[in-house]
This record gives sequence, structure tokens and C-alpha cells, in this order.
Amino acid sequence: MNVGQRIAVIGAGSWGTALVKLLTTTQERVGWWVRKPATIEHIRKFGHNPDYISAAQLGSERLAMDNDLHAVVKNADVLVLAVPSAFLKSTLDQLDKAELYGKTIFSAVKGIVPESNQIVGEFLFQHWDLAEADFGVICGPCHAEEVAMERLSYLTIACQQQVKAQAMGAALNGRSLKTTLSDDIYGTEYGAILKNVVAVCAGISVGLGYGDNFRAVLVSRAIQEIARFVQAVHPINRDINEPAYLGDLLVTAYSTFSRNREFGTMVGKGYSVKAAQLEMNMVAEGYYAVKCVHEINQRLKVDMPITEATYRMLYERMAPGMEMRLLSDRLA
Repeated sequence: MNVGQRIAVIGAGSWGTALVKLLTTTQERVGWWVRKPATIEHIRKFGHNPDYISAAQLGSERLAMDNDLHAVVKNADVLVLAVPSAFLKSTLDQLDKAELYGKTIFSAVKGIVPESNQIVGEFLFQHWDLAEADFGVICGPCHAEEVAMERLSYLTIACQQQVKAQAMGAALNGRSLKTTLSDDIYGTEYGAILKNVVAVCAGISVGLGYGDNFRAVLVSRAIQEIARFVQAVHPINRDINEPAYLGDLLVTAYSTFSRNREFGTMVGKGYSVKAAQLEMNMVAEGYYAVKCVHEINQRLKVDMPITEATYRMLYERMAPGMEMRLLSDRLA
């Protein structure tokens, strides 16, 4: 990937919208796959996404929007995936492998592919024959809403090819956005998945009436849990206290912008999982992630009390009040 290559974003949710806003400030033309034609027409007419972060004004004159995924992919050298993980496989299944040949792909998904229990990189390597050198990760710590509102934010760009990470960083860097680089494409993806699980658990504690003191211990133990799991799946020398890991965990567990925390709060207040999902307009990645991580951990046997407690509350219908009390003893 070189500076000046054509970039396209796949997905028009909150994160896709925020990334497009960033890219249109540095790129002459940005491709954008938007599934609904009505959304495309609205953006062209009014300059904002009517469904997500509608307050963010977009430079529509620099956008090459299309609901034809084949056309968007064909006209790009670099693809940024920003669709929910639950829909990633069905989205890519519209394409042939040959259409991705020679492309660099960055994942901004922050989730796990539920059909195969794989992070996006592993899924692309195994099922789409993508080379590791052609893959990168765009991760936090940040929320799409603050990025779109141009509040100072930071992103981590992970890629094993430093020149590609640098080029993507240059495309995203701006007055309100700074980037740091990493080569840990596995750890950053798993960290982004696990922090969503923790945020759901933190939200459940909010719904149950637990306070900041409890959540401070919860998050402190959570980063230790994330470190154990990430080291088990991809053992390299990494600093788990870097923003891509600890920072992303903190902002997702504490911020009111966090959809995973919001989802958990509803569950803690007594909503059923289905009712909480129906009321939210956005996908809470942590719901899908916790099941996948639970299944992966059946093989790894990592000590993960927070993940397991969250799994039991969401999938085994254990009473949140009782499960959180049991978890509080484990956290001591």
C-alpha cells in the first residue's frame, strides 16, 4: 500500500461513517459501499448518514458511493471492512476470491466471525487466501461518535508491513485524529473482541446498581484476563498496557457511547437478550463475541471468570444478580 492508492470503506454503520468522514479530509476520492440506495440518495442530498451519527457532515463530493459491492471493490486498491462481524461472511460471500486478489485489506470490525469462531484476519487468511502481509487492523481506543464529532481521538494501525501501516495512518491522521503503529495483528484483534465482552459485563453491573468502585476492580481484573487469553492464542512479547489493549478496554467499559455497555445495562435492568437487541439500533459485538470466545476457550482452558460469567448470563439465562455476586467473589 502506498500513499495515494484508492481506498474504499465497506459498511455504512457508525464506524464506517466515522472512517469515511476521516478519509474524505485527506483523500481526493473515497469509495463507499452503502447497502441501501435510499441511504445513498439521502447522503448525496443532505450530506449526512440518516441512520448513523446523523450529526456528522460528510464531504459527499469526495464520496464514490455505490450499493454494488463488486463495483466498489473493483475501483479500490485498499479495502476497509467496517460491517458487523455477524454479517461479514454474508457480505464477502457476494464476491469471488479473484476480486480481492492484489488488494490490501484493513479490518475495523472489532468482532469475531461467528460462523467459524475466527478473528477477521484468520478468516481472510484461511477462507479467502489473503496473505498476512496484505492485512491490517484499525483499532482503538476510540468511539465512532467522538471521531465523527472531531473530538481528539487516537487509533492504532496494526500491520506486519510497516509501510502499509504508515500509509493507512497518513490517510487517517488529521487535526482531531492521531495514529500509532503496531505489528500485532492477532493481539489487537483479540483485544478488541474481549473488551466488548467486558463492556457488556460492566453494563450489566450498571443495570444491577453496582457502582464505580466495583467496576474499577472489574476492569483491573479484565485486563489481566485479556492478557492471559491473548498470550495463549498468540504468544509474543507485547505490552498489554498499550492504548490498543488497555485504552480500548477503558473507553468501551466506561463510556456512555459504548453500545456493548448499553446492551449490558439493559440486561442488568431486566430486559431479555432479545428485547435489548430489538431496542438497540446498533449491533453489540460483545453478545456474539462472548459465545465464540467461550467455545475457543474450551480448548485453551484459560482462566476467564469475567467472560464465563457473561456467557452464562447471556446464553445460559443465569440470573444476572446471582451471577454478578458470584463473580464479585472471584474478583477479590
